[in-house]
Amino acid sequence: MDEHGAYELFRQGTELLEAGDHHAATVPLGRARELAPDKDSVREAYGRALFLAQRYGEAAEEFEAVVEHAPTNDYALFCLGRSLQQLGQHAEALKPLALAANLQPQRADYKKYRDQARRRAA
Repeated sequence: MDEHGAYELFRQGTELLEAGDHHAATVPLGRARELAPDKDSVREAYGRALFLAQRYGEAAEEFEAVVEHAPTNDYALFCLGRSLQQLGQHAEALKPLALAANLQPQRADYKKYRDQARRRAA
């Protein structure tokens, strides 16, 4: 399969994700990620599917890869922080959540989870 195949898998996966079938979405999105590991959009969508399927460790790995490539991607930072929180790693979650909140100060949800991580990490 080529780039076109990765796009088709990405499209199928995001349709499943939008339909709320998070577990099923991990299959085509995971295959798309194998074919296009440098595509942040693919890794972000795969991370979302993993997070919503409650596979938080794997989700954190995907969001970490996006953040390494795009350190100002506020959504990936937020999702990385949320994944770490779900794993009970509140101190580790604080930095990406704080960065996301600083990048998008109007986002109340970013501030809410940043503040939650601060309280739980203390």
